[in-house]
Amino acid sequence: QADLLQAMYGRHGESPIPIVASYSPAQCFDAAIEAARIALKYRTPVLLLSDGYLANGSEPWRLPSVADLPDISVEFATEPNHTGSDGELEFWPYLRDPLTLARPWAVPGTEGLAHRIGGIEKEDGTGNISYDPANHEHMVQLRADKIAGIAADIAPVEVSGDVDDAELLVVGWGSTWGAIDGAMNRCRATGSRVAHAHLTHLNPFPPNLGDVLARYPRVVVPELNLGQLSRLLRAEYLVDARSITKVQGVPFTAGELEAALRKEMDQ
Repeated sequence: QADLLQAMYGRHGESPIPIVASYSPAQCFDAAIEAARIALKYRTPVLLLSDGYLANGSEPWRLPSVADLPDISVEFATEPNHTGSDGELEFWPYLRDPLTLARPWAVPGTEGLAHRIGGIEKEDGTGNISYDPANHEHMVQLRADKIAGIAADIAPVEVSGDVDDAELLVVGWGSTWGAIDGAMNRCRATGSRVAHAHLTHLNPFPPNLGDVLARYPRVVVPELNLGQLSRLLRAEYLVDARSITKVQGVPFTAGELEAALRKEMDQ
């Protein structure tokens, strides 16, 4: 969990990337499918975060039927997609889908669809190498808009526990799920009103996350780092997200988090 900010910002320049995090051994499969779905649909790298606690954990898991899995098939470009000024048909590798802003994907070697690849900035549409400042800014914004637009295509975050009247919302991500759920249930068993929201999508955040955070008077974020998600939530939503941290190389226990949650509610 200490790598969240590295995953979020550890790239050259303005280069946002989708981030998906698994939270249980069984859910690792679903998280991998979701990461692949986003990567293929939006033509972007996706970071899938896990950790050693999940890798060394186990739980019963029913092998799903292939028919029940989401369709993540890809339609490859097979023909030119643009008519040039001279009336000739051309292939423009940067002619983006208006909904996803994804580029067409041509199989290498397809006749008539040859184009440049590489890290040098390309011209919008044609894909030719471009050193034009205005085009560079335009392309940077396009890439950012593409990642931001994924928020409309992911599931809203769900809240468990005392959804309607909790005095404390616990926001977690990754392998802290089990300890948070156990601590919340212990607190609720003695009359405390606690809710829990666990994030699978960390970039972009779920579309309803801001509304969820605003519904509760207190928000705490248990993390196995020094408060990286809480920083992101504070910056994005201007919410007073308080950190509960642990960096001892071992996971939270439900008892530790129960004590920390009770302390927060007593303040």
